[in-house]
Formats: sequence, structure tokens, C-alpha cells
Amino acid sequence: MMNGNHGNVSVNNPQDFLKGLGRMFYVINPKDHLYEDLEEVPNFYVQSWPYFFMFMIIEHILLKLEGKKGIRLNDGVTSISNGIFLEGGRLLWRGAESYMYTWIYTNWRLVNLPWDFTTTWFLAALGVDFCYYWMHRACHEIHILWAQHQVHHTSEDFNMGVGIRQSALQGWCGFMCYLPLALAIPPAQFVMHHQFSYLYMFWIHTEAIKSLGPLEYILNTPSHHRIHHGSNPYCIDVNYGGVLIIWDKLFGTFRPEKKGDHIIYGLIYNQPSFNPLHLQTFYTKYVVARFQSYDSWAHKLCAVFARPSWKPENSVRFKDMAEDPAIYTRVKYDVILPTWCSAYLLAHYVLVLCGFHQLFLMHTDMPTSTVWILLFYILGSLTVFGMMLDASPKVPAYEMIRCITSVLLIRWMSILQPWGLMGALQWLYVISGLFWLVFVSAKVEIKAEKKGE
Repeated sequence: MMNGNHGNVSVNNPQDFLKGLGRMFYVINPKDHLYEDLEEVPNFYVQSWPYFFMFMIIEHILLKLEGKKGIRLNDGVTSISNGIFLEGGRLLWRGAESYMYTWIYTNWRLVNLPWDFTTTWFLAALGVDFCYYWMHRACHEIHILWAQHQVHHTSEDFNMGVGIRQSALQGWCGFMCYLPLALAIPPAQFVMHHQFSYLYMFWIHTEAIKSLGPLEYILNTPSHHRIHHGSNPYCIDVNYGGVLIIWDKLFGTFRPEKKGDHIIYGLIYNQPSFNPLHLQTFYTKYVVARFQSYDSWAHKLCAVFARPSWKPENSVRFKDMAEDPAIYTRVKYDVILPTWCSAYLLAHYVLVLCGFHQLFLMHTDMPTSTVWILLFYILGSLTVFGMMLDASPKVPAYEMIRCITSVLLIRWMSILQPWGLMGALQWLYVISGLFWLVFVSAKVEIKAEKKGE
């Protein structure tokens, strides 16, 4: 539920940098963030991506210093790709998720809270966090909502990259849980705090921070959230809080991290893939298949709206199932690509990231059709990169097609908006396309070592 406005926030001096850093921890001066209209609210989430990358690099270094593996390249790239799927969806919806909220506030609000009062700011923060708890809980306990939210839980690692691994439909998942706030909280305050809560929740996805001391009693912390991301039975359906953990304590869903816990991250039934499109869609296909498999309409509706573990007979909640000892010997899915392939992927991935950044900055001045074309190219590229990380035998053909498409798009964009480097980019993609043509002609596949399939 974020608008498409990129706002006027920039980092021009150390003070601006510190303000941006403070937003990551919800350490904010309310007087600096008071907005009357929804259109005035900057897209703080996208503007914070440099902080995301900075935090991920610091986390990786800290984990390495502890003797751990750090962030795996394939898993980290997959998390970023899914984050771009989320932001790409927002470019397509152009803030449509918040239209209902604004309509209710305009026509049905019960009180007029002044938008420029600090009291309103704090009430909005508390209200958004309370509703997030119920939205998050619904996304775990209603099957069709879980089909979208599960994207966030697909990583078998637990690091800050997971904080941006989200569904493209995340904004629509349980958005009705926030609508009661529209009876009192101005839309601009709601959208702003909705972003701040997600910024806070980014950095709590880490194993590098063990405990925050007394803050553990009030705030959601890395320790609490590690439990939430586990696939062990004792980790299921607990610790739904966003910024505050007090909601879980009030409603009986809190479970602290205990000494001796051996948390296994990921889904109960993992999907061995780094393909973002597959991770975004596979579970929805499963829900549809479940729906179609039943004859009774009561069963069909339960297959969609009941909890994920529901069955017509002998239904047991996942958290109540006996723990399978095999969970502790589960091998993480991993694919070791040749060095040349990893270097190629990184180079082209950076180009696509830069392209998405430019699209984000310019999309409000572009025709909708142009935004859709460029966005589908970007999401298609990320899908091909995911297939490359999986060492799919189809990659040479798809990457060759992607390179050809890139050349055509560059020529088209050079007519709309000339740019000095477009000639060099065209040659890069031409050479890359010819490289993959050799693979296709010789029917050669990428040789890679796979684990945990």
C-alpha cells in the first residue's frame, strides 16, 4: 500500500544520511514527516534500497567474521529479484491498493484527526502496527493469502535479503485488515507508517544480531523473528508482530527463542528453485488444484479459505504435528555455477537493476503501455536469471531470446530518449546473444553442481 510517488527525499549531506538511517529503525522525528495529502508522501521504501544493500554487505561481513557462510549469491539474488517483483507490481497497480482506504476515509470517517498533530502521528503508528499483526496472521492462517505470503518464507537461509523477498501481490494480501483505520487515520499518515513498518522489519531478518536486551520485551527483534521463519512445528503460527511484539503476547501467539533451539528455515515442503516467477506462482497453482480436486462446494471453499493444513478428514494443524527428525538432515538447495556463468549473470543482473531504477524514476512521465512493456522485460529477465541460477537446460535459448529483445528495446528507447551509452549496450547484447547461440546450436547445457533437490 504505497503510492507511486518517488517524492523529493535525497541524500545531500550527512544529516540526510542519518535521517534515512533512522527511518530503518523507526527512529524518526514526527515533525519532519507530516504530510497532508497522499501524493506528498515519498516512496521511502524504494529510496531505502541503498540502505538495504549497505546493511546486507555489513551483515555478510559480520557472518564471515563469525565463521559462517554469509549470504549465498544465488539466494541473495533470488531475494532481490522477488523484491523487484513486488515493486514492479506496485508500478503496475499505481497505488490502486490504497484507493479503497482513501474512499472510506473521505466518505465514512468518524473523526477528523488533524494531519499535522504529533498525537495523530503516534496513533497512526500504533494503529498500523496493530492491523499489521492481524494482516500477517491472516496471511498464515488463510490458505489463499498464504499462497502469496509464502514467497517471503521460501529461503532456507535467514538474512536481511529475506526482508525484501516478497510477493508481487503483497499489497493486496489482507489489505482489508487495514481498512478500519480509514475511519479515523488520514491516508497520508497510513501510507507513511505502512512504509516505516516494512523498513523496520527489513533488518530484523538476521542471525548476526543475537539479542537486543530489554527491548526484547516490547519490540519485534531478530531473535523473535527467527522463530517465526522456522519450519519446525514450534515455529509455526507464532510471532506475527511487525514492530511491536506485544500483540503476540496479548493474543497468545508469542514464542521466545530458547537456548538449544535448532531452527530450520524455509517452507515445510521446500521448493528447490531460485526462479522468482516459479516462487511467486507455484503455491497459487497448488491452491487452485486443491479447489478443483473436491466435488463439494464446502470442501472447495475450505481448500481456499481455511488454514493451509486443512483436510476434509483428520485435519491437524502443522504446529501440532510431531516433528520429523529428518528435518535436521535436510540439505539446502544449492547450485554451484561455473565462474564464467556467475560473472556473466552478475554483470547482466546489474544492468537490469539499473534499468529498473531508471524506470522507477521516470515511470510517472511515461505512457502506461511503455511502463508495462519495460516492466515485463525486466521481470522476464529476472526469471531467466533465476533459471540460470537453477542451471536449467532451457537457459541458453531463453537468454539468447532475452539478448535479442534487449537490442530491440534499446533501439526503440534510443528513438524515444537518446542516451550516449545505448550504442555500447547494443553491442554488448549482440555479442552476448551470439555467445548463447553457440550453446543453442551445439545443444550444450550449463554444467553445474546441484545439491538438495
